[in-house]
Amino acid sequence: MVDTRPTARLGMLTPSSNSILEPMTARLLAGQPGITAHFARLRVTQIGLSTAALDQFDQAPMLAASELLADARVAAILWNGTAGAWLGFANDMALSKAITRRTGVPASTSALAFRDLFQRRGIGRVGLVTPYTGDVQARIQANWQADGLDCSAERHLGLSENFAFAEAEEAEIAGMVRAVAAEGAEAAAIVCTNLAGAALAPALEAELEIPVYDSVTVSLWKAMDLAGLDTAAITGWGSVFAPA
Repeated sequence: MVDTRPTARLGMLTPSSNSILEPMTARLLAGQPGITAHFARLRVTQIGLSTAALDQFDQAPMLAASELLADARVAAILWNGTAGAWLGFANDMALSKAITRRTGVPASTSALAFRDLFQRRGIGRVGLVTPYTGDVQARIQANWQADGLDCSAERHLGLSENFAFAEAEEAEIAGMVRAVAAEGAEAAAIVCTNLAGAALAPALEAELEIPVYDSVTVSLWKAMDLAGLDTAAITGWGSVFAPA
């Protein structure tokens, strides 16, 4: 029987040097013929707190790319990058509102998706796992602490080149998750959409008995939520898609 249900299209704004996000999102949606993901790339190559690095996240190119995604009649638009973690939640809230004003499409970001998920699941102590440098990591910790999230349990790789994040070994990522779990985190957050963490989550959750939330899966969860889709339809990828 041919499935005649309309396709739900999800729009994703993607860092240009990211090589993990698109193939992993395709894997996550492989069993969902009624949902498709559509990507627009934005120039992002370095992560840091310098003016040049921060200027990569100016609203103007994001709004222009969002307009192009809206031409595909997407049901939601996600900035599928975690810059809001160090720029602050207020920055991403302003960006999301600006995208919706420009396109008429519900919008959010990876950083806001993490915050929403933590709030819905009642999580306050987050084990922060990233590839970033120490100053970026400290900025994330301060921003999240100001929003009531204790990220004192943390591990980071000390990297700044965005392309290099994708080359981190899965064993290294898993080791960081185990370390923050050992320090009492209620959940581990793998914060970077260019880290290969999504496939690790199910086994780590079973081993550590805490949720392990990867940025790519969390972003897809939020996009589906904005589009009014049943996130529980995604199975086999950990607890992130389970009903709250």
